[in-house]
Amino acid sequence: MNLHQFRFVQEAARRNLNLTEAAKALHTSQPGVSKAIIELEEELGVEIFARHGKRLKRITEPGQHVLRSIELIMREVGNLKRIGEQFSAQDSGTLSIATTHTQARYVLPVPVAKLREAYPKVNISLHQGSPEQVARMVIDEVAEIGIATEALPDQRELVTLPCYEWQHMLVLPLSHPLVRKERISLEDLAAEPLVTYHPAFTGRTRIDAAFAQRKLQPRIALEAIDSDVIKTYVGLGLGLGIVAEMAVREEGSHPDLAVRPLGHLFGQNVARVAFKRSAYLRNFVYKFAELLSDRLDRNLIAKAMAGHESDYEL
Repeated sequence: MNLHQFRFVQEAARRNLNLTEAAKALHTSQPGVSKAIIELEEELGVEIFARHGKRLKRITEPGQHVLRSIELIMREVGNLKRIGEQFSAQDSGTLSIATTHTQARYVLPVPVAKLREAYPKVNISLHQGSPEQVARMVIDEVAEIGIATEALPDQRELVTLPCYEWQHMLVLPLSHPLVRKERISLEDLAAEPLVTYHPAFTGRTRIDAAFAQRKLQPRIALEAIDSDVIKTYVGLGLGLGIVAEMAVREEGSHPDLAVRPLGHLFGQNVARVAFKRSAYLRNFVYKFAELLSDRLDRNLIAKAMAGHESDYEL
C-alpha cells in the first residue's frame, strides 16, 4: 500500500464517489484511480466501496474504518511536511488564511501587516468565503487558520477558540427620525425597510431570531455579504442598514450616516479562530493568532490543540 492509494480513496469519498471528479482533482486518469482503489482493497482483504457495475455506490462498514485511518495517516503526512518546512526555513513560507469578507476587510489588515513586519519572508494567501466554506477550507488543509463567527464550532475536525466579541450596529441617514431616539426597539426596525447580511453571514441568524421571538416580520429590502455594499445602499435611501461593529469603526468613512448600537436587541456575537485538529502549526501561525487577539497565545493554543479547547470560552 502507498500514499497514492490513500489519496485516491480519500478523494473518491470527498467527491461523492464520483471517480471522474476525483481523477480531475488529482490530475490523473479515472481508470488509474479505480485500479489503485481495487489494489488497496485486495491488499487489505476488504471492500472499501460497494459497487454497482463499475460505479461506486456507497462506503462499506469496513470502508468507514479504513477512511478514518487514512485521514489520520494523511494528516500526519501533512504534519511531517510542515515540520520539515518549519526547521528548514524558520522564518519563511506561506500562511494560508480562510475567512469571511467582513473579517478580511475590517479585522485582518492590521494583524496581517504586523505579521509581515515580524516575518518579512512569509507570504499571505487569503481565501474568502462563507463560514461553511471557511470551515471546509481548514478541514481540507487549503488554509491553516480560519476566522469566522458562524459554522466553525459545529465541525468536530476543528479546534476552535473565541477571538473577540462584537455586536450589530444600525446605520441610517443623518436626517432619519430614529437618529434622535435614545433607545431603538425591534418595533422601530420592523416598521422600516432594512438592508443587511445574507442569512448565512455575519450573525444574520441572531437578527432573524430576535424578530421571530417578538413575532415581528422584518421588511428586508436588500441582502448582501459585503458591509460596504450595505452602507452604500443605505446612503442611497434604500433602507436602514444592520452591519457588524467592525464595519463602522473607521471614523469619517461615511460622514452622511449615523451609527447606533444594537447589542441590546441582538446580543453579542463571538468571532472564532479555527485550526484543524492535530495539525502541526508553524511559528508564524501562532504569531498571527496572537496578533488577532490578546486573548490568544501560543501556550493556550497548544493546550487547546491537545484537547482542552473547552477551557477557553469567553
